[in-house]
Amino acid sequence: MILDGKCPTGPIQQSWDKHRFDLKLVNPANKRKYNIIMVGTGLAGGAAAASLGELGYNVQAFCYQDSPRRAHSIAAQGGINAAKAYPNDGDSIYRLFYDTIKGGDFRAREADVWRLAQVSNNIIDQCVAQGVPFARDYAGYLDNRSFGGAQVSRTFYARGQTGQQLLLGAYSALARQIKAGTVKMYTRREMLDLVVIDGVAKGITVRNLVTGEIESYAADAVCLATGGYVNVFYLSTNAMGCSVTANWAAHKKGAFFANPCYTQIHPTCIPQAGDYQSKLTLMSESLRNDGRCWVPKKKEDCGKHPNEIAEDDRDYYLERKYPSFGNLAPRDIASRAAKEQCDDARGVGPGGRGVYLDFSTAIKRVGADTIKERYGNLFEMYEKITDEDGYKRPMRMYPAPHYSMGGLWVDYNLMSNIPGLFVLGEANFSVHGANRLGASALMQGLADGYFVIPYTIGGYLAGVKPSGTSTDNPEFKKSVDEIKAYGNKLLNVNGKKTVSEFMRELGGLMWENCGMARSDASLKINLEKIPALREEFWKNVKVTGTGAEFNQDLENAGRTADFLEFAELMCRDALHRNESCGGHFRTEYQTDDGEAQRDDANFCYAGAWEFKGINNEPELHKEPLKFENVHLAVRSYK
Repeated sequence: MILDGKCPTGPIQQSWDKHRFDLKLVNPANKRKYNIIMVGTGLAGGAAAASLGELGYNVQAFCYQDSPRRAHSIAAQGGINAAKAYPNDGDSIYRLFYDTIKGGDFRAREADVWRLAQVSNNIIDQCVAQGVPFARDYAGYLDNRSFGGAQVSRTFYARGQTGQQLLLGAYSALARQIKAGTVKMYTRREMLDLVVIDGVAKGITVRNLVTGEIESYAADAVCLATGGYVNVFYLSTNAMGCSVTANWAAHKKGAFFANPCYTQIHPTCIPQAGDYQSKLTLMSESLRNDGRCWVPKKKEDCGKHPNEIAEDDRDYYLERKYPSFGNLAPRDIASRAAKEQCDDARGVGPGGRGVYLDFSTAIKRVGADTIKERYGNLFEMYEKITDEDGYKRPMRMYPAPHYSMGGLWVDYNLMSNIPGLFVLGEANFSVHGANRLGASALMQGLADGYFVIPYTIGGYLAGVKPSGTSTDNPEFKKSVDEIKAYGNKLLNVNGKKTVSEFMRELGGLMWENCGMARSDASLKINLEKIPALREEFWKNVKVTGTGAEFNQDLENAGRTADFLEFAELMCRDALHRNESCGGHFRTEYQTDDGEAQRDDANFCYAGAWEFKGINNEPELHKEPLKFENVHLAVRSYK
């Protein structure tokens, strides 16, 4: 099947404005008659729930945390992009559009990316109005930084963690609507199933994580804003609760899963310290503005204190390989470059898995106080975790799985192939292509939530009879019964291996064979080992407790079972895509100097998979990608 993304035609500069005008509107008095379910309350879900509540819709919002303010968006550190062009350094909406298309290695829709760039400026205005404490320069203007993949300063940031401050802004807007009664908040609920009636999404089935009760909720439209799936790797930068479960439930009900092999590796993470960590600690990419990445030129120097290694004996490998962008080379390129140094036995720290991020040059240039003012909170965090002072010796970094560019397929209106099912933020596949530029995740989440979904969901609801479904429908009872049976199945295995053991084993297979580098051989190994591991899981997993109570072991077992199914699809997608692009690096497809080698003639499309049952091959559907404003070219940052 050739998929239709429903992208507007005509001049791209007018595409979103024209599309908005063409969308049908819902009478304000009629909005209160419609019910909308919002699953996830991070930047995308929280912003969307608040915005839809403000418009007058009845919103039911769900999160598995005890409060929306604990959504995983809170962990984002570095910043948020926008094309305000305050520094007069050459930025524009078109350049943000161009950088994002190029950064994604020409595997994103032009129309989606243009819209993102266009509304980015509105996001900053919205957040300032909410009181988000963006950094300001001495004159009181908002301050900017540059991030990997850009030669302009377009990244707005806040002291502490930018994601935290932006989430507090969205949360304040959400709390206002909860108080007004337009949003009803359901915390400590995990979505386990999508209810589809006559081919249309009409509700969800959730587990109350406190009582264990299985609950059903009906609505006129369902929105998923449940984040990404990089916890399929062990380890990643995501919190333990982050999973593929909601997306996978929708996929098993017919929603296409697009480009699951597109995952992003972040180059500046604190290396793993032990075998039982729950996650890796991300260090903001903003550090690469002033920090310089290097490794010893001589293998024998790797064990030395870094300050004892002479300047001439240091290999500033990013500056050597990419002189135009240097340490601000995009994340996928910077991550692979770090891996190359470590594979060459020039990595530093335990196991040789690390490179130095050195601020000594910057401290000499602007002084330690200035560096402390810019990044002090990050240096403090690094010292607390490693017991090393980043001002006095270089930090140690290593790439780690961070973000997923794949997700449920959506059209230009953010609606999946299932009518009535909308997908926002990292949970959808669309905007970033095969690699995300730093600080663009927060931009996408807030763009989808504040400025896209309020228009596009209205266009859908205008053609739908309001409140036409209740949980009395037999499909809801069927869903509840199936979820209860699935939970009992997990509890009754009564094997000898813990859930964590299975998750670590799966995560290790994915990191080794489908991580920063994949090959035909490594992927085929996984496609043999993962089904075998899944079979063992259902014979030998030990899940303690019962279903009718607070049971985190059961929660994790369900998420692990979903990852065991999803991981196979991810490897299958990586195997079928016989090219390298962005974060998808097949070792068989690289240029003479080791860069990603695309195959535009055969793979210039989004690949969306249709579920056909466990142990059955999924069916691939394609959406061709057309480039009319940015010409396909070999990506170069040299």
